[in-house]
Amino acid sequence: MKRQGLIMAVSAAALCLTGPVQAQLVPQLPPVGGVVDRVTGALPDLRQTLGDAASLARAQVERARDLVRRHPGRIGLDPEGNAVRANELIVIDADAAVTDAAGALGFRLIERVELAELGIAYARFESPHGMGVARALKQLRAVAGGREVSADPLYFASGTTAGPAMPSHGAAQASTGSARIGIIDGGVPPGTPGLARQQGFAQGGPRTNDHAVAIASLLTGGGGVRASAPGARLHVADVYGDDPAGGNAAAIGQALAWMARERVPVVVVSLTGPPNPLLGRIVGAARRLGTVVVAAVGNDGPAARPAYPASYPDAVAVTGVDARGRVLIEAGRAAKLDYAAPGADLLALGTDGKARRVRGTSFAAPFVAARLSAHLSSDGIGGALAALDREARDLGKRGADRQFGRGLVCGECATRPR
Repeated sequence: MKRQGLIMAVSAAALCLTGPVQAQLVPQLPPVGGVVDRVTGALPDLRQTLGDAASLARAQVERARDLVRRHPGRIGLDPEGNAVRANELIVIDADAAVTDAAGALGFRLIERVELAELGIAYARFESPHGMGVARALKQLRAVAGGREVSADPLYFASGTTAGPAMPSHGAAQASTGSARIGIIDGGVPPGTPGLARQQGFAQGGPRTNDHAVAIASLLTGGGGVRASAPGARLHVADVYGDDPAGGNAAAIGQALAWMARERVPVVVVSLTGPPNPLLGRIVGAARRLGTVVVAAVGNDGPAARPAYPASYPDAVAVTGVDARGRVLIEAGRAAKLDYAAPGADLLALGTDGKARRVRGTSFAAPFVAARLSAHLSSDGIGGALAALDREARDLGKRGADRQFGRGLVCGECATRPR
């Protein structure tokens, strides 16, 4: 069990309703020991309260606190209670004057980063020893001249898996040809079907983990799991590696800039966290260059704050439904919801190459990415989204709504267990 097991506790409880949880599809990071044991040991109680949206929100807060207790030198909390990289702040467009003023206050410049293809530059600073996040933000904002200053929040995967299961085979999907689809997550094995390129954006990366392997298998298949995007070429960015504070906004932003540079038009980001000005700018700039993020809304429940990057206006937000077309009870929310796709009662691969039951909005996002990619043409992302709107099957209230967005996409794409 690894760090991201904390992220999935509620989804794991939902999966317990259909079978015993044996493993979790999560980036494989340094163990957090008793934290995970304590959370997973409480799964029977979570099942009893799964319908309580407030309980899901409380689990989100406890997750962040547990991470800080286990990694006090690497992970901290921002004023809103979000897990962030400890003792680090980001200033967008920081110039020499800002750097000098920050230095006079005791802030150390870690690095300057220029994402030339996106027209975005920023600097990372280390806070003075012993200074809390709230105070550090206040002091640095005071000398930043109106520039955006933020902590570097962590983003979490959302999904669980049970033991191996036998797939039932349905109709094959139409080929997407040689379309490029990106995955920003953990790493995948070199032999992953369709893998074209892979790059690490965290220490120790790329490093294979179950969550990324599952996402990739839903796109290009393997091991009895049908491909929703057969023939696609995958570009994989590992933003976790072996860093306890991996999956941060800066790493995701650099990975997305790489996708834009590689001209990958559709990128799956099945990770969720709070809004961040740097990540928001990068998502918008990438969209203007022709790279769109397809993001899951997370599994923190409907009472949770809107999930990002799904809530950015330039991202495509995806929720999950079960085989009967019901929204997952643990599904999070976005400021605006675009589509629904299968997120339960389906199979994906684990790192052992075996098909396993999975559950979570994480696994809905690749289905939408596959169909969006299939509609790409000279009309670009706008034309593809219009075509996807025509394809989507309306669920719930007539027309677009907050539960299903503009409808169900790729409803027949999932590989169902026997």
